[in-house]
Amino acid sequence: MPRSLFPRTFAIYSPRRQFLRQLAVGSALFAVPGLFAEQLALTPRQTEGPFYPDVLPLDTDNDLIVVNDRLTPAVGEITWLSGRLLTSAGSPIRNATIEIWQCDATGVYLHSKTGGDKAKRDANFQCFGRFATGSTGEYIFRTIKPVAYPGRAPHIHLAVKLRGKKELVSQCYIKGYVGNEKDGVWKKITDPRQRENVTVAFTPLAGSKSGELTARWDIVMGLTPEHG
Repeated sequence: MPRSLFPRTFAIYSPRRQFLRQLAVGSALFAVPGLFAEQLALTPRQTEGPFYPDVLPLDTDNDLIVVNDRLTPAVGEITWLSGRLLTSAGSPIRNATIEIWQCDATGVYLHSKTGGDKAKRDANFQCFGRFATGSTGEYIFRTIKPVAYPGRAPHIHLAVKLRGKKELVSQCYIKGYVGNEKDGVWKKITDPRQRENVTVAFTPLAGSKSGELTARWDIVMGLTPEHG
């Protein structure tokens, strides 16, 4: 059976348990009504791109590093991508489905018309995952740090679905990556605050002995409270 990381139980051991505990503590700010004196910058809508999986993998949980019960993990820099799904007023959006998809470490997507050499695709990388947001809007994925491929800076695609309807499609990028300014999709974001929202720091995970990374991306949607 596919394994799902986080929430509903906390039977995850160090450094995962330590990281998730820190995540929960850090997220307390977002549960405080009226905390934000001004509206948060909305996460910009961006192209879905041609490589949303045309056939979904059998395993669609939020751990993209291990497919089903295989013992061999995916190639790449393991990254814990996490954050919260919020309204512009800072209220959490619960029970939303967040999907991410990205290419593997060789630049190949899980798609029949993907670029790159499909024969080299890492079969141990799931390329796609889903997560249902919790009571404070939290989400988390274990994936790899995105890589560049011809024509694009490294990025991770994301979609938010509410009641089965896709309400937002966006992408996140690596903060400090020199190729961002040459990326046509990134350059189309003209609002500096929105550009900042999707340009995320990938930093070492405290306590990790295997060089894992952490990246926090809070997704902000212009929804009314009843959507939360």
